[in-house]
Amino acid sequence: MTHLYLIRHGQAKIAIEEALVDSGLTALGIKQAERLRDRLAATGEIAADVLIASTMPRAKQTAEILAPAFDLPLVFDDEVQEWREGKAEDLEKISVEEFKAKSDAVPLEQKPFFRAVPSSESWTQFMLRAATALQRITSEHEGKTIVIICHAGIVDCSMIFFFGMSSLQFPKAYFDTHNTSITHWHRRTDGNLPPGWVLEDYNDAMHLRDIDTPVGIPWRELARRPVVGSEKSKAATEVE
Repeated sequence: MTHLYLIRHGQAKIAIEEALVDSGLTALGIKQAERLRDRLAATGEIAADVLIASTMPRAKQTAEILAPAFDLPLVFDDEVQEWREGKAEDLEKISVEEFKAKSDAVPLEQKPFFRAVPSSESWTQFMLRAATALQRITSEHEGKTIVIICHAGIVDCSMIFFFGMSSLQFPKAYFDTHNTSITHWHRRTDGNLPPGWVLEDYNDAMHLRDIDTPVGIPWRELARRPVVGSEKSKAATEVE
């Protein structure tokens, strides 16, 4: 069975400073990534075979913090980058206010096809690129447990792609993916239903609950084999 874990990066400076050029994580973002690393190292809950990360600074920095918990080679992949707003040299010529004003002026039905600067991606281009990357990675590593340290947009794409939603318009329902949260899919190929992806978990950010609290979560004491899948497999796990 193929398992796919998508982990969003920690809080980024680009979000707090309202900048257009990525410059990595904030101090809180680093702490968030460290909390997740400590959780995964203590519980061993993700027995990964493959560790992939986006090359954007905020995801790359998050991946380098998390990597010791997996003890795997870290493979960087440009195709799981976030929606590309443009090359740095183009973005440096436009202010955040000008960028937003250009976007706001576009009619809603045209927004999925809009590009603020020539080197940026439209929403539809991003969806195609991200879905192609997810299809390639899961096909290349079929039957394995894959971890991709990436972005909220990649998680959005997984929902739209795996649930068979249209990528030519913005979704009618939105996803609010938290920093360093875990999204877990597995591909089911048995039973009476056709093969397809099952969403096991979304927005699992339990490791952030003890930031700035006097008591830490005792992850090592909570470590156990995760309960996933059918009622039959759940029952078998509970007996162990």
